[in-house]
Amino acid sequence: MSDPVELLRTDGLGVRYGGVAANSDIDITVNAGEIVGLIGPNGAGKTTFVDAVTGFTSATGGVSLGGVQLEHASAHRRRAAGMARTWQAGELFADLTVAQNLAVAVQRVGLRALFWDIVNGSRPPVTTIDTALATVGLTEVADRFPGELALGQQKLVGVARALVGGTRLVLLDEPAAGLDTHESAEFGSELHKIADSGVGVLLIDHDMSLVLDVCDRLYVLDFGKVIAAGTPAEIRDDPAVVAAYLGAPTENTDPSEPSEPLSLSEAVRSAPSTPEVRP
Repeated sequence: MSDPVELLRTDGLGVRYGGVAANSDIDITVNAGEIVGLIGPNGAGKTTFVDAVTGFTSATGGVSLGGVQLEHASAHRRRAAGMARTWQAGELFADLTVAQNLAVAVQRVGLRALFWDIVNGSRPPVTTIDTALATVGLTEVADRFPGELALGQQKLVGVARALVGGTRLVLLDEPAAGLDTHESAEFGSELHKIADSGVGVLLIDHDMSLVLDVCDRLYVLDFGKVIAAGTPAEIRDDPAVVAAYLGAPTENTDPSEPSEPLSLSEAVRSAPSTPEVRP
């Protein structure tokens, strides 16, 4: 078996909003063909980390993709290097077909590109779009409109849109939000197909069944710092991780029930709702 090929590496990544440290000294790696989970309670700094890695917020520390340092590169340059992301509110263009939604994502930007398209006509990269749709199992719905699809399929269109254009690493921010158990399981199967194609995946999601099932490794954030890292089996019952979600002792407090440690899934369901740290 060949050695893993490292794609993403962050070294001491930090983000501050005024006097608030949203991320502090985060070291994370993602290899080609690997699904890595980034989990933690609400407000832990997960989305801030994705913003920093992809160039949408200022940060300190190092960010590299395939050994190329990108910490000083713009978001556009990082995307061109093969780094893509999804957004929590990843609306699709309702009046465009699925294939057209992907084509928009790879249209060139700037006045020079606009002039070229006016003179020569826009030529969407059909092969690239077909490959992305095939990777997430949506080839048969390429000519349909988003409103005609199930929610799970719409989520996959958003992922496919991030995969077009030579993507080597994709960062998924809450892609399974709103999915039921069956849709989440199907979504996980498609994530495995993406990883099998050689793309590295960093997954943020509160669906612990999905995260624990599909991820090869996990990092856990709390108050902007990594408090645990390891395989899903190692993280599942880690008392420090359960306590981070609850912000309280890790045992049941109902006097009518035996006092037993809570599982990670139980802790996530019981966790208080706190908004993500934002500027």
